[in-house]
Amino acid sequence: MHKKIALLPGDGIGPEVTEQAVKVLNAIAQRFGHTFTYKTADVGAIAIDRHGDPLPEATLQTCLAADAILFGAIGHPRFDNDPAAKVRPEQGLLRLRKSLGLFANIRPVAVYPSLAHLSPLKTEKVEGVDFVIFRELTGGIYFGDRNRTATDAYDVCAYSAAEIERIARLAFEYARNRRGKLTLVDKANVLDTSRLWRAVVSEMARTEFPDIRFEWMYVDNAAMQIIQWPADFDVILTENMFGDILSDEASVLPGSMGLLPSASTGDKTALFEPIHGSYPQAAGQDIANPVAAILSAAMLLDHFELNEEANTVRNAVKEILESGIGTPDLKAARTVGCAELGDLVGKAVVGELANLQMGK
Repeated sequence: MHKKIALLPGDGIGPEVTEQAVKVLNAIAQRFGHTFTYKTADVGAIAIDRHGDPLPEATLQTCLAADAILFGAIGHPRFDNDPAAKVRPEQGLLRLRKSLGLFANIRPVAVYPSLAHLSPLKTEKVEGVDFVIFRELTGGIYFGDRNRTATDAYDVCAYSAAEIERIARLAFEYARNRRGKLTLVDKANVLDTSRLWRAVVSEMARTEFPDIRFEWMYVDNAAMQIIQWPADFDVILTENMFGDILSDEASVLPGSMGLLPSASTGDKTALFEPIHGSYPQAAGQDIANPVAAILSAAMLLDHFELNEEANTVRNAVKEILESGIGTPDLKAARTVGCAELGDLVGKAVVGELANLQMGK
């Protein structure tokens, strides 16, 4: 198989972790006889510096011409510390999502047994945690009409039934291939948009997916339940802002944001990225955790329907982590740098780590 992949390393640690993901994809190509070709483009703060635009037209065209996109991270302190900045790195990502029709953000949350002690929750609370959040990505309050004066402001949250149906269908089908349970998170006791979500998704559950155990939960209750009983969830479906908040809350459960990948799928292509930010303080120090980027590459392989290859990557990551090896954030028995961890996963993919020993 030959696939074209757009690389958007971005800012901070983005280039370092993306490099490790590419190493692992090349190892997959070597083992399974595929060909992956890459084209790199600028996005975020580095694109503002070089082109005056967080999403240059050339970058967008590179993405449109690719079979999939591997994204690093964006952001820089000089923008974070200047709320009045009119051009910001995050604008590039929002425009990219909208331009590519990336309406569904998919975030798996799983806890490795050997790393459960890193979770801020008690180990017994996170035992067996394995759920996926489906967040609607191109509608809602982030994309609605807005205005601000010196004394007043408003942000409009709007959804159509069609927008809800397309992501709900993906979430139901995903649940069908997992444990068969879907939880809709809304605020239907207050918001009309949530009442529309409730009506649309409930009807789909009744008529199209009667085999799926369907439940709904208010967002404030869901925020508590994710902490109290995280292992009870299978697939969570929700709108844009709620999904943004809940997925960040859930991201702390495994003990490091450097462990969690994500996918954004849509009408034209799909984008895969680690959920962590640009972490500029660590840039260039070889201490960043590349696991989330590598697992994002595994989700990219799933998108290509290369499921055996994707599982090979996941098993290689698990082999390394379970052996007691990890980057500094994982407080492992043997601490390695970002590049070495990428090398080790790549070697595990091609079967060169048969004699790997615990933490040595």
